[in-house]
Amino acid sequence: QYALVRDVVAAQRRHRMHEQQFLQPPLLVLSNLGQPHMHVKLTATVLQNMFPSINVHQVPAVSPRCPHDVPTMSSRCPRTQVNLNSVKRCLLVNYDADSQLLDLRHYSIKVVPVGVSRGLKKLLQEKFPNMGRLEDISELL
Repeated sequence: QYALVRDVVAAQRRHRMHEQQFLQPPLLVLSNLGQPHMHVKLTATVLQNMFPSINVHQVPAVSPRCPHDVPTMSSRCPRTQVNLNSVKRCLLVNYDADSQLLDLRHYSIKVVPVGVSRGLKKLLQEKFPNMGRLEDISELL
């Protein structure tokens, strides 16, 4: 079973889809793919090699595109690193051992400021709050 993009967008109340999301590879989360069966290990290896690896202890300041990468069937470069601040999507792959099926879920990640006032949060998200009732910008903060 599958669903088309237009069906998913039509079913959502507020869909967030823009071109910048697809410029970077998604964060890959594998679930239940650590089983001893050879076909499960092969599937996990194939999925891991489809996307660049992420080292959470070292956040690079370079672009995730490899400058020495040549166009081939696989656009993955072994030296590619992902900046965690640029991750906009998450791909969850879950293996069900009983039915031997893979469940794929594709999420959009949105970063929102936490622990700040509502007015400051709107400013940080580049939304302009109504300041007509305020006398000074300090009242917004």
